[in-house]
Formats: sequence, C-alpha cells, structure tokens
Amino acid sequence: MRSPYFLDVTADIDPKEAPLRPWAREEYERRRARNSMDDPTTRCQPTGVPALHTTPIPFKLVQLPELVVILFEKDVDYRQIFMDGRSLPSDPNPSFMGYSVGHWEGDTLVVESSGFNESTWLDRFGHPHTQAMKLTERFRRLTIGRMDLEMTIDDPGALTAPITFTQSMVLMPDTELLEHYCIENERSSQHFE
Repeated sequence: MRSPYFLDVTADIDPKEAPLRPWAREEYERRRARNSMDDPTTRCQPTGVPALHTTPIPFKLVQLPELVVILFEKDVDYRQIFMDGRSLPSDPNPSFMGYSVGHWEGDTLVVESSGFNESTWLDRFGHPHTQAMKLTERFRRLTIGRMDLEMTIDDPGALTAPITFTQSMVLMPDTELLEHYCIENERSSQHFE
C-alpha cells in the first residue's frame, strides 16, 4: 500500500491551511498545474529525504556502533547517520541527502538532518523546500515486523510552521535489495517537453 505522504506531505492538513509561505504555495501550485512534469526524479536526480522514505521501494538499515547507514534500493542510494555524539555542522556543504546525526531516546532512534540542497521535492506533488530545511526523524520499532517513522520538516524559508507526519513501515523478510536504476531501460525522456 502506497503512503499518502508519497504524493503529499501535507495529506493530513486542509489544503487551505497548509503552512506554506506565499512563494512556496505559488511554486507548489505551478508544479501541480504541470502535473509534476518538472519532478527532478523524472530526470534521474536523487529523490532526497523525506520523499525517499515515503517511496514504495525497499531500504535496509545497517547499525554499527558509531554509524547507521540506510541503503535504498531506489537508485542504489545511501545515507550516513553519525552516532558518535557530533553536532550538525554550522555550514554544511548542501547535498541531496543532507548531513545527519543521531542518538537514542529509549527505544527510538532520533535523527536530525540539515544541509540539504534545493534540488529535491518533499513529495511527488511538488512541495518545495530551501537550504534552511531541518528534518527530524524518529524511527520506532513497534513489533518485530512493523516500524513507525515520524518526520518533522522545519523550513522557515518555505514553511510558516513545521509539518509532522508518521510513515508506517513493514518488514520485508526473505528478500534482499535489488539494483534499481532510474535510467535503465528508460525510453520516455524523448517525450518530455
């Protein structure tokens, strides 16, 4: 089952009350009017987070003593979450996945990220963000096969208030990640505007 947040990170909010700054609302509406044709992923750019966590494609968490690595099947991408007590850098080099640090609060892995470039969308409908975006994720395993991921997007450049939603995830046992490359066997780009 596909998450409603895959299409729209504001799925739980009345569209008229979505906390978008005027320029962000205008850009979002422009992208929607074009049926998301400008989505960077249609041109094989990385999806970025939080959108990658709502995409219905598997990922794997690898936990080491001072590092958590998330391996994504989509575009064979990855994230590093530093667990060694360091702080977020004050002036990170902007990237698709940002820069992430984490710590444990009881049984919840809390990940704070910043340093995102503006090349990704928050969802497939096209909610924009700025380099000021900070993302807080709370990974909490509910049972042996279920996990909730609460994500809070705080971006004073694009939002008037943070957006929080919870993505439910299900363990996929007896399977491994496969290579999934955007461009492999691609035959549609010739039809783009």
